[in-house]
Amino acid sequence: MVRVRVRLVVFMICCALAACGDDGERVADGGDSGGAGGRGGTGGTGGELHTAGTGGAGGAEAGSGGSGAAGSSAPSDDWPAPGNPDGKCEIPSDARAEDTSKPSHVVGTGNAASCTSDAFVAAVAQGGIITFDCGPSPVTIPMSATAKVRNDTGPEIVLDGGGLVTLSGGGQRRILYMNTCDEAQVFTTSHCQDQDHPRLTVQNLSFVDGDSTGETIEGGGGGAIFVRGGRVKVVNSRFSGNTCDPTGPDLGGAAIRVLSQSRGLPVYISDSTFEGGSCSNGGALSSIGVSWEIYNSVFRGNEAIGYGANPAKAGTPGGGNGGAIYADGDLFTIRIVSSTMEGNHAREGGGAIFFVSNDRTGSLAIEGSRLSGNPSDGFETYPGIFFLGAGEPATPGSSVD
Repeated sequence: MVRVRVRLVVFMICCALAACGDDGERVADGGDSGGAGGRGGTGGTGGELHTAGTGGAGGAEAGSGGSGAAGSSAPSDDWPAPGNPDGKCEIPSDARAEDTSKPSHVVGTGNAASCTSDAFVAAVAQGGIITFDCGPSPVTIPMSATAKVRNDTGPEIVLDGGGLVTLSGGGQRRILYMNTCDEAQVFTTSHCQDQDHPRLTVQNLSFVDGDSTGETIEGGGGGAIFVRGGRVKVVNSRFSGNTCDPTGPDLGGAAIRVLSQSRGLPVYISDSTFEGGSCSNGGALSSIGVSWEIYNSVFRGNEAIGYGANPAKAGTPGGGNGGAIYADGDLFTIRIVSSTMEGNHAREGGGAIFFVSNDRTGSLAIEGSRLSGNPSDGFETYPGIFFLGAGEPATPGSSVD
C-alpha cells in the first residue's frame, strides 16, 4: 500500500471549540469485511519516519483530597494537571466528573500512613462513591493487590482522588479490574456482555507503573485498568509508565483495556493524560468492538512494541500496532476532540492510532486536535494513523502530520 504522505488540515479556520459540536464529516460507506483481529500485517509500506514530538499537559482539577505512601512515580507539586492545556472543548454532561460530596467510603483517616492498598482494595470491593482523606500533600499508594470491582455493588462506582492520590502497581501488578463476565466477581445478569452496571468512574487520580504482563483472563492487557461490561469513564486523570505483555497480536492497552460496553455506548475520556505506556499494542488504550469519545486529553510518548502485526506474520509473536490507541472490531466509533497526540510510536502500524473495522462500518473523527511526530515503522494510511473503516477519517479543525 502506498503510504499517503499528506498533511491533513481541514477547516483550519475553525477553532477547537467549534469542533466540539457535530461529529464532523461522517462517511457511511461499508466496504468488504476483513479477517478477525484486523489486517495489520498487510496495511502498507514503511518509509521515512516522523520525528517524535513533545507536548505539555494541563487542565482543571476537581474533587476531594487524598494521600498514601511513597512511590517511584509519585506526582510532585510541580507536575502539570492532567489534560490538554489548550483544550477548550466543553465536556458533554455524560463525560463529566461525578458528585462525590457524599462518599459511601473514605480511604484514610487524615494522614498518609492510613491510606493503604488494603484499605483501597476493601473500599472498591464494597462499591459506591469512594474518596480519600490522607492529608494535604500529593501521595502514592503502592498496591500490594489488584483492586476488583464486584458486580453486585453500586451500581455506581466512583473513585475520586482529589488530584492528590497516585495508585502505583510498582511494575508488578494491574491496579484496577472490573469484569461483568467474571463469575468470581458475581454474575448479576444472564447477559454479562451487555449489562448497564456496574458504572465505573475514575476521576482526579493518577495510575502509574501498572503491569498486567502474564495476565490471561479475557486475553490480557490493561496494565493499569481492565474493564469488560457495564460502563466506564475517566475524568481529569493521569496514566504514566504502565505496561502489559510486550508481544501478542490482539492484546493491548498499557493504561486501559476495554471489552464490551452496555448498549454499545462509548467509553468517555476527558481532561486526562496518557504518557510513557508500553505494550504489544495500544501503548495507552486498547479495545475490541468498543467506541470511545476523548476530550481535551494528551497522549505522549506511548509505544506499541510487539512485532509481526495482526494477524501475526509467520515466525513472529504478533503485535506492534497503535502506539497510543489500538481499536479493532466491527461497528464502533472513535471521536477525539481538542486533544494532542505527540511522540507516540508503533513498531508496526499506526504510530498514534490503529483503527480496523473488520466489516468497514466503523468511523474515526479527529476534531480540533493535533497529531504530530507519531512514527509507524511498518505501515500507515495517514501520518501516524492506520485506518480501515467507513470512508476516510473526518478531521475538521485538526492537523495530522
